[in-house]
Amino acid sequence: MTIKSYEDLQVWQLAMDLVVECYRVSEGFPRDERFGLTSQLRRAAVSIPANIAEGHARSHRREYLNFLSIAQGSAAELNTHIRIAARLGFLETSTSDRLRQDLDSIGRMLSALRKALERSTP
Repeated sequence: MTIKSYEDLQVWQLAMDLVVECYRVSEGFPRDERFGLTSQLRRAAVSIPANIAEGHARSHRREYLNFLSIAQGSAAELNTHIRIAARLGFLETSTSDRLRQDLDSIGRMLSALRKALERSTP
C-alpha cells in the first residue's frame, strides 16, 4: 500500500481512536479535575496523532523523525496520566489496562516507523 497521507498510516488511525477513547473515559473524571488531569490526559492523547500528522507534512525526513520523537514523548506522558487516573480511582483497572495496551501498540508502531525512516535517511 502506498502512503499518500498521514491518514493512511495505521499508527495515526490507532492514535486517533485512542484520542476518542481518552475523551470518552475522562468524561467520568471528577468535575474539579476539568482543568487538571482531564485536560492533561486529553492534551497528551491529542498530541500523538497531531505530531504524526505534522511530521509527515514536513519537507525533510529529519523533521519528520523529530515530530515522531515528540509523539513518543506524548505517549509516555499519556501513559503516566492513565496510571495516575487509575491510582486516584478515576479509571477502573480494566479500562486503564486496555488504554495502556493500545498505547503500547502505538508506541511499537512509532518506533518501527522511526527505524524505517532512519534507515532510508541519507
